[in-house]
Amino acid sequence: MSKRPHVAIIGAGFAGLRCADILIQNGAKVTIFEARDRVGGRVHQAMVGDYLVDMGPNWIHGTGTNPIVNIAEATETTLGDFEGRSILVGSDGRPVGEDVAAKISEFMWATIEEAFRYSNSHQDEIPAERSLLDFIEERLGKTEMSGEEKRLCVESCRLWGAYVGDPVERQSLKFFCLEECIDGNNYFVASTYKNILAQVSSTALQHADIRYSQPIAKIESKPISEDTSAVHEITLTTETGESHTFDEVVVTCPLGWLKRNKSAFTPDLPPRLISAIDSISYGRLEKIYVTFPQAFWKSNTEAAITNGSAKPTPSDPSFAQFLNPSYTEHPAAITWNQECFSMAALPPHTAHPTLLFYTYGPCATHIVETLTSLNQNSSPTTGPTASTPTTNTKTYTFLTTLLQPFYSLLPNYTPSNPSCTPSAILATTWQSDPYAGNGSYCNFQIGLEAGDRDIETLRSGDGIGAERGIWFAGEHTAPFVALGTTTGAFWSGERAAGAICRGYNLGEVGMGVGRDDSLPSAGVFGRLSNGNGNGGS
Repeated sequence: MSKRPHVAIIGAGFAGLRCADILIQNGAKVTIFEARDRVGGRVHQAMVGDYLVDMGPNWIHGTGTNPIVNIAEATETTLGDFEGRSILVGSDGRPVGEDVAAKISEFMWATIEEAFRYSNSHQDEIPAERSLLDFIEERLGKTEMSGEEKRLCVESCRLWGAYVGDPVERQSLKFFCLEECIDGNNYFVASTYKNILAQVSSTALQHADIRYSQPIAKIESKPISEDTSAVHEITLTTETGESHTFDEVVVTCPLGWLKRNKSAFTPDLPPRLISAIDSISYGRLEKIYVTFPQAFWKSNTEAAITNGSAKPTPSDPSFAQFLNPSYTEHPAAITWNQECFSMAALPPHTAHPTLLFYTYGPCATHIVETLTSLNQNSSPTTGPTASTPTTNTKTYTFLTTLLQPFYSLLPNYTPSNPSCTPSAILATTWQSDPYAGNGSYCNFQIGLEAGDRDIETLRSGDGIGAERGIWFAGEHTAPFVALGTTTGAFWSGERAAGAICRGYNLGEVGMGVGRDDSLPSAGVFGRLSNGNGNGGS
């Protein structure tokens, strides 16, 4: 074909924005339907007190040929590692000795790496119900650790759940190898994704017709006829009842949205594609930012009063794990292990006196459900829950009660010191957000029989792109080394745009490696930096 196609993109996240960029560069007419009143999707920033923070991804996972690294450099985005001391706190609230903590950390990362290799080599013979926790406990049984050390190892390994968004007892060992990512270092985006988002969205904002607050309710397509001059005809109907027809449509809606809206497609999606959508799991990763008048846990507290501009000393904690706490009340059936990062450990001029807690699985669901009930008059899609001692006392009280038992165990905490009382708290509520798919990112849980082929089916759409003009993109359709990441979403947008460009004999200007699967090698630590980080981000 040589006509200029009119392409609709559903969703203005990284996948949709990059797809629009490539299509526009190559002469296509692009209309974007975005359910929110902004671009970026889960790449979004908000204020906690006086500080801008990321509500979605915090990390760039892997530096080898990663396009997001190049964009970060071009936009002068500040990246950083969480260097410094880690604190491991036992169930009694006492710090675990450094020798034991080092022993536990060494076991955990050696076992995670071994589990990755084992999954990669023995995938066909691993039972679908075998979990990562099963593998960890099996390896622990072969060590000479004491009973207490083994218990601490299990509890520390449970915090891998903050990487995949659900507990490790749900993590599939069979498809653990799909958690690999791009080789190279991993960086926390210290100055937030704001400038990266501005760069990724610039072409779409200038040249696409972006229709905000326009959720799509129906996607109706007619297969291409035998007449070779014919084009696809896809009609999109919004929730307000408006209908629009296009030559091609790229669906970048999250996997969680697809799970709940398979009936939006007419004709029905192919059975194999429906099976893939149903089979791949969707994570429950949330985060809570707690900011203080100053970073009381730092040795150089005077320099951290405002923006934490002083470089942290080796003795300053940058990361803390709280294992199986018996010193705080919580629902009995829910694992309550917590971890936090010190934003005061970030590079100068980006650091601030804030702790970032990652929550996941049933614990995260409990928190989101409680916050939702406390804010019943708010729309579920209004975004994160922000509170201060004076603006939203109910949520502030709930969140400080939840987290005080943990941050009170950090160095220099004194209850009577005003610097140790949070000045603002900000919590994500992605699980109550239908436009985020009521969750975070794709993951691979026990019971999964064909996870690799499921992802390939999601990526290909089981052929309905060529047949009906409907293409799929998003982090759940990424190459294996970038699943659940902004890089994966970015590459998936390139791939979908490339397929349309080739179908219309357009030029593919600006295409990167993401248009196919010729990607760099991966490593087990692809998504984590120094053993600390969160998946899908």
